[in-house]
Amino acid sequence: MSEDSKKEILAGLDRPLRIGTRQSPLAMAQARMAANALLSTHAWRSEQVELVPMVASGDKILDRSLAEVGGKALWTKELDHALDNGEIDCSVHSMKDVETIRPEQFILAAMLERADIHDRLIGSDSIEALREGAIVGTASPRRKAQLLRQRSDLDIRMIRGNVQTRLQKIEDGDYDATLLAAAGLERLDMGDVGIEISDEIMLPAPAQGAIGIEARADDRHVRHLMREISSTITFRAVIAERLFLKRLTADCHSPVAALATIDGARAYLRAEILLPDGSECVAGSSHFDIGDVSAPAILAETLLGQASPELKAIFGQ
Repeated sequence: MSEDSKKEILAGLDRPLRIGTRQSPLAMAQARMAANALLSTHAWRSEQVELVPMVASGDKILDRSLAEVGGKALWTKELDHALDNGEIDCSVHSMKDVETIRPEQFILAAMLERADIHDRLIGSDSIEALREGAIVGTASPRRKAQLLRQRSDLDIRMIRGNVQTRLQKIEDGDYDATLLAAAGLERLDMGDVGIEISDEIMLPAPAQGAIGIEARADDRHVRHLMREISSTITFRAVIAERLFLKRLTADCHSPVAALATIDGARAYLRAEILLPDGSECVAGSSHFDIGDVSAPAILAETLLGQASPELKAIFGQ
């Protein structure tokens, strides 16, 4: 972008750009990353961006799993309302927490460069080193199924709360171990906490490690601003993973993993679907051109075709 065009864009802002975010420490850290990217790319002053924190429904309900009380929409509902009403200009999300079907008045305007996609194990040096019958806390059906597939003796129990709360529960001895996304720990300057689990052992959730920014579809000005900070490689990879997820009609009940990598004009997508108790796992992969938007859905159909009736039923098949 030329300096002249930058000035034209900035001249159109007669107030700070308002960035909506959940108010958890991790969400705020991610919103600051988006704000800093805008400040740097557009050569703005700090007062030209304003963070607007909100309490999401998902932050209020800590005694039940998301699947029981409304799914991923609990993370986006309040931000969606504010964006739709013009209270904010854009909203920042952990993409793994965003529903695959979004309101048509919004558009995914940018994704920041993807961070570490791995899970990290806290409380043990490895999954194998956990004591027999160890209590492992997770609210993720994917992590639960993947753990039980490797260690059927483990006692998997729900754990909710922000990163600091979960780590404190391990420290207090309420659980033997837990799993957290490496990306979130890094963003909180806790990148050395826990042990990295290979993606060959635990394939991550679709879009894990990616930060997305949504804007109103009819707001061309904000969309243009966001385009300048977006990572094309991350965008293409995450869209492939979300297309796979969308074809499965998966929700918070569904143990699903997917990871796409981009090499030039080609994409490589690995994925797996599991029974909640880990007793069945159907995995597969696909190479395709990045413009082939049907390939992720075809991989999903292939995996469903190999699944047992019980596993298909989880995905409404």
